Amino acid sequence: MLNPKQKAFLKSLAQKEKAVFQIGKDGLNENMLTDVLNYLNKHELIKISILQNSLVTFEEATVFFEKANIDVVQTIGRIIVLYKHSDNAKDPIILPVKK
Repeated sequence: MLNPKQKAFLKSLAQKEKAVFQIGKDGLNENMLTDVLNYLNKHELIKISILQNSLVTFEEATVFFEKANIDVVQTIGRIIVLYKHSDNAKDPIILPVKK
């Protein structure tokens, strides 16, 4: 669970990134979850866009990813930002210390 200071820090990092994955008409499935987890294992932070033709809502996406122990940092517009700590990351993100 991230505190507000950590979320703000991750939001600032995500601002520079582009969406890597898209949720389309196929919706959320195990293959997508596997791909997202593999990406997070290397990069820790990801932006995903939800396409207009998708039937998936932000609430469904949030619940889907939280079940996989992935932190939802932000949802804005049609974009969702996710974070998961990884010991295998190329450039590990060092979060501000919890107080």
